[in-house]
Amino acid sequence: MLIREHISTPGAIRGVAGLLAVTLLAVLGVSPKCAAQAVQPREALEDAKLYFTAPLRWDQGDWLEFGGTLVALGIAHQYDDNIRTHFADDSADALSGSASNGTEDALPAAVLVAGTWLLAGVLDDANGYRELGSMLEATVLSAASTEILKYSLGRERPYDTADPDKWFHSGDSFPSLHVSAAFAIGTVFAESGNDKYRWARRILGYGVGAATAYLRVDHNAHWTSDVVAGAALGLATARFTMNRRENADVHSSAMLVPMDRGLMLTFAVPLD
Repeated sequence: MLIREHISTPGAIRGVAGLLAVTLLAVLGVSPKCAAQAVQPREALEDAKLYFTAPLRWDQGDWLEFGGTLVALGIAHQYDDNIRTHFADDSADALSGSASNGTEDALPAAVLVAGTWLLAGVLDDANGYRELGSMLEATVLSAASTEILKYSLGRERPYDTADPDKWFHSGDSFPSLHVSAAFAIGTVFAESGNDKYRWARRILGYGVGAATAYLRVDHNAHWTSDVVAGAALGLATARFTMNRRENADVHSSAMLVPMDRGLMLTFAVPLD
């Protein structure tokens, strides 16, 4: 499913394939005792169902955010042509029909996933494995949403046409898969971990997303509105995934505590 975005671009295919390879290695690298801190298959299926039906449960604030995103997309679309001209400069290669930078554009997000996986393994850190699980789930969900939109809207890429309004032409430009995955991964990284290092995590996490968006436009692989849509999708998916993991951590518990003359049963039930 993920490969379709760059079906005509061998270099881009290698880039997405590289990111998928890192993801697969991360899944295989989760030790059995820490698997519960990642994402269980049953949890993943439930999350997917809730994710794709989320608009049915949106409140007023959610719809306002969605409306704000549409406004941002509309503004970005107004500048699609000008920004493409700035980066492509109407050169002979601007309409080459392909882009060969998919591998390097996917590298920042792949490194962030691999680094989180390796650090969690070295430290045997349950929170690190949980963060990794959220990254992987957010990546898969955002990629699935991206592909649905690509098939539905069929926008042609800037290396195929100079017209930013070529929708429903069997293209695969809107939104950007690289950017949605990078922001899904980067947002989880930015908002996880200790608050003591929050500033550093946010600079690195959101920086990876922003850098990926810049590279995709600079390499003439996407329109500006493509990367804005990808960023919004990745951010929203990461927030959903992290909220699901936090809610999963709140559960009822019970235990027996030894006393001088017997045992005492204690239990905790969340009231929120």
